[in-house]
Amino acid sequence: MPKPTSLCVYCGSSAGKHPEYAELARAFGAEMARRGIALVYGGGNVGLMGLVADAVLAGGGKVVGVIPRQLVEREVAHKGLTELVVVDTMHQRKTRMYELSDAFVALPGGFGTMDEMFEMLTWAQLGLHRHPCAFLDARGYYRELRAMMDHMVAEGFVQAGQRDSLWFGDSMPALFDWMAHYDGGDATRVIGPSSIKA
Repeated sequence: MPKPTSLCVYCGSSAGKHPEYAELARAFGAEMARRGIALVYGGGNVGLMGLVADAVLAGGGKVVGVIPRQLVEREVAHKGLTELVVVDTMHQRKTRMYELSDAFVALPGGFGTMDEMFEMLTWAQLGLHRHPCAFLDARGYYRELRAMMDHMVAEGFVQAGQRDSLWFGDSMPALFDWMAHYDGGDATRVIGPSSIKA
């Protein structure tokens, strides 16, 4: 698959309790801009999401935000983006972000981050897309989630190939190298009778 040119980033609308999270968001945004990769994200100017967007913009990169009308005020829509797309519903937001992106990365975040990322993982599992999905870590934030996914495999609810198609780590160079060489793996295997266990 070709190297990603537009990357969807899911992350917190807060900055978290530790400075390492904000540092990661700024560094990741700066690296995206340096590599000429456009950012697609939730459109807010608060928390980690705002920090990533600001870093991409500061580096001369392109940023497209997608935000539902009811969250324009609550998440304080970013006014300085390359493009701000306002939609009517959360479902439309997720769909539009997907349509604009060719890779998905989760930085630390809460329920919203997990909801958005797991929907992309599910779509990959169903064969609806072949884009890379990754979790970029700081302070071991995703350590327990990674262990839970391994437990899902061990208990027969997730196929090993689908779990192995995901990337977890804290190295940005390793992440971008992995995305550049990603081939879809087993993440796109359509679920059917042969893959469902009683």
